[in-house]
Amino acid sequence: MIYPHFQEAYFVSDLEEAIGQWHTLYGAGPFVVAPHHKADTFMYRGTDVEADVSYGFGYLGDMMIQFIQQHDDQPSIYRDMYKQGEQGFHHVGCLVTDFEKEKQRFLSLGFELACELYADNVNACYFDTREVSGGFTELHADPPHILGGFATWKRAHGAMQPGDNPLMTR
Repeated sequence: MIYPHFQEAYFVSDLEEAIGQWHTLYGAGPFVVAPHHKADTFMYRGTDVEADVSYGFGYLGDMMIQFIQQHDDQPSIYRDMYKQGEQGFHHVGCLVTDFEKEKQRFLSLGFELACELYADNVNACYFDTREVSGGFTELHADPPHILGGFATWKRAHGAMQPGDNPLMTR
């Protein structure tokens, strides 16, 4: 792999419950929650349909863990894999320096671009790589402000003590 995975993402029925369970079981967190996240620009399989989703981001060792909860039944890369009430692994994430080059590489390998978005001053896209990995692959640009935020979350994980809140307070 040209870019190692920095993230494992899981689709969940209840974001807060998943955060609590992973915190108790594995010591993951603390988590930053982005409720009802909206992108600046969004495309899902050629349409601008954007589902109502909330995210939780935290670390477990060196791996970022992301939880996704979809609040509606709009078509999405999440509903492509899971119906209401189902949950499980969804995607791996790769940080890429040359976003357009890597996007073209995945297209040239024959993978379908399922979703592309721009939010928080960063590009991201999802390729349908289920035939290879059992899930999607996210390409996520790596501008300094994003890397700085991720580093803050990782340091918070390293500083966690038993009994700490699984949610990051700002």
